[in-house]
Amino acid sequence: MSPVTTDTCELTELARQYGVATHYTTDLGHRVDTSPDTLRAVLAALGADTSTPGGIRDALAERRQQAAERLLPPSVVLRAGRPSAPLAVPPGTELWVETEDGRRVSELAALPVGRHTLHALRGARTEAVPLLVAPERLTGPAGRHWGFLVQLYSVLSRRSWGMGDLGDLAELGRWAGGLGADFVLLNPLHAYVPGPLSDPSPYRPSSRRYPDPMNLRIEDIPEFAALPAEAARLAARARELTSGVLSGGLIDRSVVRALKVAALELVHRVPLTGERQDAYRRYTEAEGSGLDDYALWCALAEVHGPNWRSWPSGLRSPDGPDIPAARVAFADRAEFHRKLAWLVDEQLGAAQRAATGAGMAVGLMLDLAVGVDPDGADAWHFQRYLAQGVTVGCPPDDFNRSGQDWGQPPWRPDTLAEAGYAPFAEALRGTLRRCGALRLDHIMGLFRLWWIPEGARASEGTYVRYDHEALLGVLALEAHRAGAMVIGEDLGTVETGVREDLADRGILGTSVLRFEYQGGSAQRSGPLPPEQWRADCLATLTTHDLPSTAAWLDGEQVRLHDSLGLLTQPAEQAQAAAAAERDGWLGELRRVGAFAADDDEKALAQETLALHRFLAHTPAKLLGVWLPDTVGDRRPQNLPGTLDEYPNWRLPVADPDGRPLPLEELTAHPGPGEVAEIYKALPTSGN
Repeated sequence: MSPVTTDTCELTELARQYGVATHYTTDLGHRVDTSPDTLRAVLAALGADTSTPGGIRDALAERRQQAAERLLPPSVVLRAGRPSAPLAVPPGTELWVETEDGRRVSELAALPVGRHTLHALRGARTEAVPLLVAPERLTGPAGRHWGFLVQLYSVLSRRSWGMGDLGDLAELGRWAGGLGADFVLLNPLHAYVPGPLSDPSPYRPSSRRYPDPMNLRIEDIPEFAALPAEAARLAARARELTSGVLSGGLIDRSVVRALKVAALELVHRVPLTGERQDAYRRYTEAEGSGLDDYALWCALAEVHGPNWRSWPSGLRSPDGPDIPAARVAFADRAEFHRKLAWLVDEQLGAAQRAATGAGMAVGLMLDLAVGVDPDGADAWHFQRYLAQGVTVGCPPDDFNRSGQDWGQPPWRPDTLAEAGYAPFAEALRGTLRRCGALRLDHIMGLFRLWWIPEGARASEGTYVRYDHEALLGVLALEAHRAGAMVIGEDLGTVETGVREDLADRGILGTSVLRFEYQGGSAQRSGPLPPEQWRADCLATLTTHDLPSTAAWLDGEQVRLHDSLGLLTQPAEQAQAAAAAERDGWLGELRRVGAFAADDDEKALAQETLALHRFLAHTPAKLLGVWLPDTVGDRRPQNLPGTLDEYPNWRLPVADPDGRPLPLEELTAHPGPGEVAEIYKALPTSGN
């Protein structure tokens, strides 16, 4: 065997040890081998020295030695009610568990759901690792439910300050509940990186642990009422800002932020008293050091800029040598950011109560982004658990033939396991706190993630495997404790067994009409009949990343892509393909009798209403209605593959002519009621 072959074998074996894929299968069934350069770069991000053949051999030997010397795995995650494989421990090892309530238990099978500690003793050696017990299965929907999907910033009322806010959300929930809806699914409400926004995407947050204070309804903060003169002045400026957006302008978060921060700084000077002070104290005590670190990061970012890697070296981690002094020096500013986190949590809770009080079975369905901005608060707080020198994305697929690079650092499977998955649990709790259901963006990332070496194209990455049983267990445990349902966004390249595993846990998937074909992406032999759709899913016509239903029906999305130079084929071919896709679906609608005689009298196009009837006759347990569709909005909120070419994440909901509709007009429009009438009489299990 030649040295090159030996080196290649050792590199391949090291990749296997770390869960790094040496090849993968595309969504169309083609095998693609991972290049050695990609393997070396990804392994280096996991802490292995792959710069030389000797380094690879040493890394492989060290990996094997570490595994041989352990009494216990880094952490253990079990599933209540399911038999688990015996732990592989050295002979003569004594095991016991200290439960989270302080009891000592010898039988692993008798453990309650919760977060415990597993102890091992062998001779003079002891080890203790986290042991989590997840519920066997999450509770799913009781019956079938429908609701609206919307980007919160895009639904602004005349009372808003330049973008939709939590006050608007409360009103939206009351209105939707009155129509019979059971949920409102929102974009991620996570905190943005402060300062000028180079990317306004809600899927690139600074922190997934805390919501963004720019979502606040300033005039609903009790302390704001104690500032009559300043309040009147700022409110007048806000009305001008809102008027500009509703007159055809774009949502500008930087302007909104400047105005709201000015108001919140005034609010900060008003002392909290009585029950308000008690509520704030309870919140900060419950959040503890995690909130302290987040607030300090926000304060430091205002002085040193949001990229923490450029800060003075002693501040570049939460346990840096200069952090204790910074906590003293920035105490008041950190207190300001702690208070903002509490105010947002308070208003988010009020919005959830408004939704459920209006009769919604679920209420708010909040979205958890797949990752965080590498410069933001969570990347600073969790840096030991995030891989450096790589970003996450997805390989080329039927949706995007070049693949995608989301520019976010991935979790490191090894250090995450050593921490008992506590960082992941912390991120989950930040969103689960105030909702009835949680949607996870790209839930396939709990099984494997596409890692892209720094400087490489998205297509030059590879998959890194995670302990999905453990991550699903942590997800189930946190959702169980919060009393929330879980929906996973499982679109794109989905490996065999993922959807089955999710369904077995009581986690719903996502089905979008335009991706539902007989034979899947590989064969695609015609629209999937309604009775063949899966039941354990949230089914929708479209999403924020896809054309609106009206634009899809008349081919406008092809014209938009052509005008921006995004087509990968001649426009005539693209139009013909889009027309064939549309005509195939319209033929299926006629086959199942989805058209109604009186549709021509309705505000919405008869094809749109027929598509909703089709969804209603699938067995899907949850049905989502893209709210802009119900008023004929033709523009996507996000056009993947564009930056400045298209106003992504900055558009208010509008009518078919592009005229922005304030919430007051949107809720009076007949379109939502027409769709609601279709879903009010849902069959209990589809046809």
